[in-house]
Amino acid sequence: MLIDLKNITLEKDGHRLLDDVEFHVDEGEFIYIIGKVGAGKSSLLKTIYGELPLKNGEATVLDYNLCRMKRRRLPELRKQMGMVFQDFQLLRDRTVQANLDFVLRATGWKKRKERSSRIEEVLTLVGMQDKAAKYPHELSGGEQQRAAIARALLNTPKIILADEPTGNLDQDTGNGIVAILKEVCTKGTAVVMVTHNLNLLQNYPGIVYRMDEGKLQEVTKEYNTPFELA
Repeated sequence: MLIDLKNITLEKDGHRLLDDVEFHVDEGEFIYIIGKVGAGKSSLLKTIYGELPLKNGEATVLDYNLCRMKRRRLPELRKQMGMVFQDFQLLRDRTVQANLDFVLRATGWKKRKERSSRIEEVLTLVGMQDKAAKYPHELSGGEQQRAAIARALLNTPKIILADEPTGNLDQDTGNGIVAILKEVCTKGTAVVMVTHNLNLLQNYPGIVYRMDEGKLQEVTKEYNTPFELA
């Protein structure tokens, strides 16, 4: 079990968002989280990432106990996770290559040759190998998001947390981004994706959780109805 949350209460700025959360993620699972704006979807991702503290319940992520873990150990946990955001969050004054190299150096990669090789690998995975020398402003929104996914893949994460990764993209480009994430998932990486785009749930089926009125509930059967021959 990569993520195991039991009886968790989520709060933000003193406001209770979710009660009695049960949420589990295993290797190779593709999970959608849906719900209204303000329901707590992004806060759940931040909790898994160790950004929002927990006050009760049990929470284990990649064998780290979030309720007891010292803050100094957070980088160890986060190195095993990748984050993909709606607004890309690329460094605007650096090329794609430099953006990725910055992350590798920050996470302990000392040898330039090894960094260059890894950057080439992940850019090839997302079809961006010919864009390494481009700056973010020279890329389309879809290309920036693919670069962001490449960044998330650098340290071969066991989990990718994606917060509305298609929110700023047109439908076709967004579908391409989800297709990349689904491909990553087939190699064993779990993907947890917050989305408002319910069409994705039909086109790229996965496990579906819905946040509503302070509760988190699995509703996969509502969206992944098997096709039956007449």
